Amino acid sequence: MSADYHALLARREAMRLRDRLLAPAPGAARAARGSRTPAPRPAARRSCAYDGAADQEVITRNLVHVTPFDRLIAHLYEVMFERHPYLRKLFPDSMEFQRVHLERALWYLIENLHRPEEVADFCTRLGRGHRKLGVLPVHHRVFEEALADALHRSAGGRLGVDVEQAWLRMVRFATTAMAEGADEALAEPAYWSGTVVDHQRRRPDLAVLRVRPAEPYPYRPGQYATLETPLLPHTWRPYTPAGLPGAGGELEFHVRRTGPGGVSDALVTGTGVGDTVRLGPAQGTTTLDDGVPRDVLIVAGGTGWATARALVEDMAERRGPGRTVHLFLGARTVDDLYDAPALTRLEGRCPWLRVIPVIDDGPGLSGHAPVTEALAAHGDFSGHTAYVSGPPGLVTAAVRRLAGLGLPADRIRHDPVAAGAPAPPALPSTGMSA
Repeated sequence: MSADYHALLARREAMRLRDRLLAPAPGAARAARGSRTPAPRPAARRSCAYDGAADQEVITRNLVHVTPFDRLIAHLYEVMFERHPYLRKLFPDSMEFQRVHLERALWYLIENLHRPEEVADFCTRLGRGHRKLGVLPVHHRVFEEALADALHRSAGGRLGVDVEQAWLRMVRFATTAMAEGADEALAEPAYWSGTVVDHQRRRPDLAVLRVRPAEPYPYRPGQYATLETPLLPHTWRPYTPAGLPGAGGELEFHVRRTGPGGVSDALVTGTGVGDTVRLGPAQGTTTLDDGVPRDVLIVAGGTGWATARALVEDMAERRGPGRTVHLFLGARTVDDLYDAPALTRLEGRCPWLRVIPVIDDGPGLSGHAPVTEALAAHGDFSGHTAYVSGPPGLVTAAVRRLAGLGLPADRIRHDPVAAGAPAPPALPSTGMSA
């Protein structure tokens, strides 16, 4: 059957499900759970009326009954797909990344629930991005119902009604913001189609692709896009456009192959000139502040150079008087500086840019110190705004190091680790997918 036919079936099923959920009578799933009644929906997110701190305390105190989350998430998807088999077509064949992503999102909600406005903003952006997946508001209710059953199964009936209600209020608060984000983005495409116009293998495991969107693609330098290739339908991964748009709005993406069979493998080894990709809406807040009120520090490694290059090129367009940029660029060897000509051009045209290459293994201009350890030896950066990009390990280490050097948390910018949400926090025993 065609993809359009499957999409039509999905819409019809969603409409049927919506009618059932909005009916006055309680649903069958709720009846099957006995006396457990639905939690009231939080007030509109902008009112900040939701007492997230209270729910955070209840959920955290009872985490021992539902962690680790792998079993909870397995039960959740099992329930969803049993009750609504058509939903399986909205997900990739392999659910591993999806499960990891959801786990990180749950930890993010739990860790930050006492800051409801921050959570609402995060979920609004998430909802905007979810439009490309075909997610509808009714699917949020399906997720909620499945979560309630998954909590009951995972805890073996040991969760009290107050704990389950706290979980459901948390999820409803998040999905309300996601629905608002989707509504706010109705005037823009759910995704953009693009054609690969250039594909260069800079190393066996790394390619630089230039993609020409069919329509202008709105983004701020430093933001990332999620890409989908026809080789892996419904599977999206984040990549940051390197630099400013080129001729015809072309975007450049730096992709390192992380293993066989994934999106990075498909883009590096299975994609060529003339092939198509899809781009989700731009996301992320790793962008320069308006007016660039402070000097800038950038710490980057690997293909995180793409984000660094975007920020430097943007700085060149709108740098404030006297502002400078220090760029610490980490690599395992000199040969791993795969975009050296572009770096040299930037150094030549930007006298306010100081580049400190940090070679981790082998002789290099800055010795053998890892990039995070090199920071303290090059001055006081406590008055700067810092931007970090690269592999998750580098980002985590650099953020910790910068905090230790005196930078306030609100002046250390980076995209969520693994492009989902922060890793699980060290919560007391008793921190939805893109």
